[in-house]
Amino acid sequence: MKTGWRIANIENVLDEDIVGTIGGYWDKFWPVALAFLGKLVLVLVIFLLGKKLINWILKLIAKAFDKTQVDVGVAGFIGSILKVVLYFLLIMVLANVAGIATTSIVALVGSVGLTVGLALQGSLSNFAGGVLILVLKPFRVGDYIVAQGLEGTVAKVDLFYTTILTVDNRTVVLPNGTLSNGSIVNVTNEPERRLDLIVPVGYGDDIRRVKALLAQVAEHNRERILQDREITIVVADFGDDAIQMAFRVWVKREDYWAVRADLLEEVKYTFDENGITIPYRQLDVYMKQ
Repeated sequence: MKTGWRIANIENVLDEDIVGTIGGYWDKFWPVALAFLGKLVLVLVIFLLGKKLINWILKLIAKAFDKTQVDVGVAGFIGSILKVVLYFLLIMVLANVAGIATTSIVALVGSVGLTVGLALQGSLSNFAGGVLILVLKPFRVGDYIVAQGLEGTVAKVDLFYTTILTVDNRTVVLPNGTLSNGSIVNVTNEPERRLDLIVPVGYGDDIRRVKALLAQVAEHNRERILQDREITIVVADFGDDAIQMAFRVWVKREDYWAVRADLLEEVKYTFDENGITIPYRQLDVYMKQ
């Protein structure tokens, strides 16, 4: 009987200990659970508010791009990058609220970003140049440009490369990094161009007569020469073999090459008909006996 009573007493004591232990765990768990639920609710609230704020910022920037007429490709790319950055910042804020250390995450992201930046240095330079070109618009598709020792009509402007077509229909792809850092001559940016011709004449010819004949050539082509702009006919230089006459007129940009060719041809015929010589370079050799 005593043995049975002792066993029953031990079992009661064990039950009381287990209940007490569970109760102690529950008393500790409940405040932690409440704190966790409070943080979870706060995180969800901040996430929803942050998401609405990010959408509002992105819409505001998209409207600004529309007003400034930024290229669609640039606007979309910048919007995507900005969206990633804003959501990354939101995640960092949520991690801090949840009590998660973000120092290691920021360090990891920074090291990865540095590694990727060094690996893609050339591509990032081309991308930055493409953004500058598309935002500042030094040229557009259809313009005739001279850059990097090449010239042609712009066929396509991408974020990384610009494609031009030369006059003999060759396709040239230029990296935007070097293109944006060099000089660019936009030949067709303005609606009017000045046509400069250098006409050589002999030293024995009458300069006044030459100027009158050049003015006559300009008069014959007055339909394609802009009359509200000055026509310049002056002596430009005294060369080794000829007097250099500068013949300058203004034309519409689309007529430039056609008018240039026609003026050169008519100057030659007019000079031939009036006995004006166009000297060519020659060398006189004297042999001493």
